[in-house]
Amino acid sequence: MGDTRSSPGALIALACAAQFMVVLDVSVINVALPSLQQELSVAAIDLPWAVNAYTLVFAGFLLLGGRLADLHGHRRVFLAGLGLFTGASLLGGLAPTVALLGVARAGQGLGAAILAPVTLTLLTTTVTSGPARHRALAVWTGVGLAGGTAGNLLGGLLTEYLSWRSVLLINVPLGVIALAVAPRHLPPGRPARRRRLDAPGAVLATAGLTCLAYAMVQAPARGLTTAPTVTVAAAGVLALAVFLAVEVRAADTALVPARLLHARHIALGNLTMLLAGAALNPMWYFLALAMRDLLNFSPLQTGLGFLPHTVLTLAVGILVTPRLMRRMPARRLVVAGALVAAAGFAWQSRLAPDGGYLSGILGPAALIAAGGGLLTTPLTAIVTSRISPEDAGAASGLMNTAKQAGGGLGLAALVAIAAQPAGTGTGYRTAFLGISAVCVCVAAAASLLPRVVDGQQE
Repeated sequence: MGDTRSSPGALIALACAAQFMVVLDVSVINVALPSLQQELSVAAIDLPWAVNAYTLVFAGFLLLGGRLADLHGHRRVFLAGLGLFTGASLLGGLAPTVALLGVARAGQGLGAAILAPVTLTLLTTTVTSGPARHRALAVWTGVGLAGGTAGNLLGGLLTEYLSWRSVLLINVPLGVIALAVAPRHLPPGRPARRRRLDAPGAVLATAGLTCLAYAMVQAPARGLTTAPTVTVAAAGVLALAVFLAVEVRAADTALVPARLLHARHIALGNLTMLLAGAALNPMWYFLALAMRDLLNFSPLQTGLGFLPHTVLTLAVGILVTPRLMRRMPARRLVVAGALVAAAGFAWQSRLAPDGGYLSGILGPAALIAAGGGLLTTPLTAIVTSRISPEDAGAASGLMNTAKQAGGGLGLAALVAIAAQPAGTGTGYRTAFLGISAVCVCVAAAASLLPRVVDGQQE
């Protein structure tokens, strides 16, 4: 392939479309689960794997997926990830058994783990500084945030009027169009010199992250402190500890180069991102159940109930935040956004059985969406700033891993502390107050971040 002459706009559109598909499929199948269970005669104990197979593989392979883009070129890795994701979506949509559906969802997760980091890498290596970079990151983060919300809405609509299979098959035409268009618009992004993959590090990181992800997705059902959960989590922690020891000796071939973790804005920024994921990601789980149990919403009504979150997040994240980033330090916006979101979750905790939608959902949604829209783009800008092109994929994989790991840890912990009889408001109140407290921790961590403007630390 020759050099591309594509405009940055076309590249941003491709990267954001792929990111939207990846995030959408984390949640789009949730509303379709009852229909899926009935058609495929799935036992209740096996049903969560329609969701968890995707989540496990996605979280486990993100670090490896990010580094592949540095080693083999952005265009090649983007096309490989998108092709795998699209093919697995087709297999899942046509699957005659739950076992084959699980394999397909795992394939989607692997494609997503390859695809998600390179979408961000394409932006950070093509649009490197200034307001244009802020706008590109704002669109990418806004689309990602909106994808989680839109999954519930789209899943409800497709399941209601077509079938549960359509929530997977809808990826196929989108993926085929992107595969046809991408080669003409994506730069190769090949590194200046060939390097080998850190195979031991890849195996250890993937095993460790997969074990942790497995423990987190099983914790709500088995308990956070039960022997199986603790054992698998301990194995994951051990594998990651050995991984860190291996990486110190791997030098240039490391999956996560030590120079990334030595940079204060990257190390502290990823810790802040992990905390942000622990707050924002579990919100969709608890709010969907609260609308069902406390407001007696149908699946379609629940999906529509998330519409304000989607619209407001996009409006704040794309239209407002980039302008504020020209005038204020990024860390200050992260702190402000986290505190606004904390207030929104505190308000959300007051949702009562049979309460009204306007005061119970829409009011808190305005603060939660505004806070999430304010904090995510500046935090992404900080974490991805001052990184050499040859490490951009590793940095993107690390950031995505922090976000997904935070979401899993946060959900497992919140489910454990908020366990209450279904249909009561007490458990949801505890969960939303817990999320509010985590948002305050995000603000505290962000206040320690260095000032970063246009990719340069001051």
